[in-house]
Formats: sequence, structure tokens, C-alpha cells
Amino acid sequence: MTAVAERFAVRVMVTDVWDQVFLAVELTTTVAALKREALTRATKERDLDLADYIVKFRGALVLDERATLAALGVRPNAPFIVLPARRRPVR
Repeated sequence: MTAVAERFAVRVMVTDVWDQVFLAVELTTTVAALKREALTRATKERDLDLADYIVKFRGALVLDERATLAALGVRPNAPFIVLPARRRPVR
């Protein structure tokens, strides 16, 4: 018998472009992979420096992006936020 990885959707708000993307993920997906995919889809750019962005889940900063979604207790349709690590000046 082989195990089939169950995929489910999560919502990721990318504040740089004020866009929300829906991603199909597995419980074994890392936070870093989620951040990379969300930024790529929302900004349409592949050469972004991922260290310039942080991820929040349930209002808290995710400190270890190597953590899996299972370790965070993520459920289907869970909301994430990807935002710049540093504040940007308003002009």
C-alpha cells in the first residue's frame, strides 16, 4: 500500500502587490517553499531575494522557515501573510 500525499489550499496575502494567492500545498511543504511560490505567483518575478521577506501565520512571525506546515498546525484554507522584512519609507 502506498501513501498518497493529500494536498489542500491555503491563502497567502502578498502585501507588496496587495494580492492574495491560493496555493495547493501538502503538510510536508516548508514555510520557505510556500513563501517562494507565493512571491513568484504574485509578483511574476523569479529573482527576488527571499531574505527580504518574512512570513506571518496567525498574526505571529514564523521564525524558522524550514518548519513544515504540519509543524505549524496548518489546516485547509489557512491564511498566511508575506511582507517585506524592513519597513519602506512613504513618499
